[in-house]
Formats: sequence, structure tokens, C-alpha cells
Amino acid sequence: MALADELQERTKRKFPELLGITFLEASQDGIKAELDAREEITTVAGIVHGGALMGFADTLGAVSTILNMPADCRTTTIESKTNFFRAARTDGKVIGTCTPLHKGRTTQVWQTRITDENDKLCALITQTQIVIPAG
Repeated sequence: MALADELQERTKRKFPELLGITFLEASQDGIKAELDAREEITTVAGIVHGGALMGFADTLGAVSTILNMPADCRTTTIESKTNFFRAARTDGKVIGTCTPLHKGRTTQVWQTRITDENDKLCALITQTQIVIPAG
């Protein structure tokens, strides 16, 4: 089973499934996923809610960290910065590509580029994840 398929299975009945995330590619070097830009995650103006895009990126950064930390650790986001560039419309999907900026022992920093189906940049999110030893 491909790693992206394993992630899809692991996130069933969790926030990523509720949001509508489909993992397309996954490795220790990052994740590519798509989000169905459906009406349930839009604003009254009919565009994808910024919080949905931030939740999408936060999920990709957290999962990327999990793929790069010891099994006996856990992670949480300690900082996130979002820049919005254009609206994501509800007539398709948005694509998130998450890549590492720093993969340390105690913190990892990930950048997620969210585009529409025409590869137009909608948002750029940089987040810091802390790696917490079990115990």
C-alpha cells in the first residue's frame, strides 16, 4: 500500500476526512493532497473559507512532521503564518503541496503552497511543529 493510501486510511473519521482531504503523494520530503472545494467549507460569498485552507495546511504540516519524527513522539503546531493571494472558488479542488524548510530534532518547519486547479497560488502557509518526546 502506498504511503498516501496509508495516510488516507489512518485519517478516516478524523478531521482530515471531515474537511475532505485526499492524500495524493507522501514521503519524508513532503506531502501533496487535494481538498474538494465544496459548499460546506465556503463563506457566504461562495469562496473557500480561509480557516478551511489553514486547517488543510496545518494537517499537511503535522502529518509531514509525523513522517519525520521518532515513533515514540507526538507533535503539535506552535506557530502558523498564512498569506492569502486569491480566492479559492467552489467549482473544483485546491491542491496543497507541503515541503520542509527545517527538519530538526525538536522543531520542524513546513511550508504549504495551496493552489487552484490552474496552479494559481491561493495561499502560502508556513508553520512550526514541535516534536514532543513521549512521557
